[in-house]
This record gives sequence, C-alpha cells and structure tokens, in this order.
Amino acid sequence: MLEATLAVLSESGYSGLTTAAVAARAGVSTATLYRRWPSKEVLVVAAAAAYAQELTAPTETGTLEGDLRALLRNKAASMTGKEGGVLRSLIAEAAHNAPLAEALTNTFVTPVRLRMEEITQRAADRGEIPPVEHADLLGDLVIGPMMSRFFLTPLTPDEVDAASAAETADRLLPFLLRAVGGKGNG
Repeated sequence: MLEATLAVLSESGYSGLTTAAVAARAGVSTATLYRRWPSKEVLVVAAAAAYAQELTAPTETGTLEGDLRALLRNKAASMTGKEGGVLRSLIAEAAHNAPLAEALTNTFVTPVRLRMEEITQRAADRGEIPPVEHADLLGDLVIGPMMSRFFLTPLTPDEVDAASAAETADRLLPFLLRAVGGKGNG
C-alpha cells in the first residue's frame, strides 16, 4: 500500500492523490487504508518515511569523516530521482498544511538532527573533535545545503543521477567537517 501511495503521488502530486486511487493501485479497499492510516497526510508521510528509512539507515564507519560522508550521500540520494520529486511535492504542500508539515518535520528533519548529534558525540568521544556546542543545530547544516542544491536549482530531482548526487555530497563534506571542528583526509 505504501508503494502504491508513492506511485500515485509521483504521478498525480499531493493534491491529485486520493485514497481511492491508492486503494485501487494496491488492490485493497479504502476501508483497509483507513484502518491503518487515519488520514491522507498520515498515509503519504508513512509512505515517504518508509522509503527514507530504507535509504538512510544509520551508518557507523568509525570516523567522523566517514560518518558524515555516509549521511550526506544518503540525504543526497533521498532528494533525487522519483522519490526526490515526491519529497519536493510534499514540502510544497506542507507550506499550507500544518499536519503534513509537522509530520514531515518528525519524519525527515528530526532524525537528521538527532543523527548529527550522535555522529558528533561519537567523534568527540573518540577525541577527533572537541565537544560541539549547539549540536542540535548541526542537522540543519546537512538539510539546508541539500535542499538548496537539489530542490532550489534549475534541475529537477529526476535529472540528477546517483553518481552526481554522491559527488555533490562529497563536495559538501569538507565544509561540514570544518563546521564541526574536524579535519578531512581528502
């Protein structure tokens, strides 16, 4: 059902998505959908979150640079391709849909912020960097540049392939390392 939701969302956008269309695509009744997801917002965010969780599972490489590279590459990948287009349409809708905005924050923004806190705490514990003041703000140093690069540039997410997304993430890495007091190897 979540895959059907993403398919309908990518074809019709958020405003064109109906639970009836999702149910038809999934081969279930709308009652079945509503038993699991009480609203369109919850269904759409669950579908996007399932994709994002699969794509951006936490990675521990043992170094600050490796952990940051993995996080940046995962975020870049999640903002490109068909799913990046889905996320773009959800963000546009969230501008005037408070429940969707809250759900997106809880599903996409908060986990990156928490992940950055964990990454920098582990690096400080290993002695790679000094403790980071205001570590709660560090996730925004990942989210902001990625959104700017992939959502606010002339290219659409489906025009950016995985290799160029990874290359963009790698180009951002030295800036993020400097922001947290780390030194890169490359």
